[in-house]
Amino acid sequence: MNAIAHSWFMAARHLRALLRQPWWIAISLVQPITYLLLYGQVFSRVVELPGFDAVNYATFVTPGIVIMMALFGGGWNGMVIIMEIDQGVMDRFLVSPVSRVAIIAGRLIQVAIIVAFQALILLGLGYLTGARFDGGMVGLLVLIVCGVLIAVPFGALSNAMALVIRRTESVIGASNFILLPMTFLSPVFMEPQLMPGWIRTVSRFNPVAWSVEAARSALSSAPNWAFIGTRLGWLVLLSMSSAWLAAQAFKSYQRSA
Repeated sequence: MNAIAHSWFMAARHLRALLRQPWWIAISLVQPITYLLLYGQVFSRVVELPGFDAVNYATFVTPGIVIMMALFGGGWNGMVIIMEIDQGVMDRFLVSPVSRVAIIAGRLIQVAIIVAFQALILLGLGYLTGARFDGGMVGLLVLIVCGVLIAVPFGALSNAMALVIRRTESVIGASNFILLPMTFLSPVFMEPQLMPGWIRTVSRFNPVAWSVEAARSALSSAPNWAFIGTRLGWLVLLSMSSAWLAAQAFKSYQRSA
């Protein structure tokens, strides 16, 4: 029980620190909003291509942008750990009675809460630009869950990289090397049937594609719940394995501290 209580305490601590930086919140929304508005306009006529099932591009791309935002939000989560290591905050945590599990779990809870709120903002903006979802509230809830289940594992992996590498420039480079290809090797912006064959093959093993496909199916007029459940199950397994890696990285940091 202590680990759970401490995790919520740590998550609240991180959220309070975030609320003191309103400009950071605004800046973190600029990129996905820009993608939503610009891509929605630039590619608005691709829905006329044979094989494109969406009524309009805003309906198609909004879930993808939500997942992309969650991916990058989780993928950059480890940067704060490097700052806390450099400032000695992490060492103070280690000599405090706080649960060691909570130090990592609190960050993952924080990123999950942020993703949920940002998803609601982007969904509202998507609605204003013409996005309509037949899946209703259940579909929207599944979309948010998909966003959380892509942010949590990549947040855990980002924390693990930060604890092992401990260099800002190196973590930034590694994050960009992973996150950008995973975004474009998935159906975030394009219908899978219209992507090159090799990209479709790669996307089968891409967690971002699992999340986007499950969300779009849930938001459709005829959700395939077996398909959605399978994709969510894979994302849960990825989250568990990533959390285990983050725990191992934290133990390694403890031994070297």
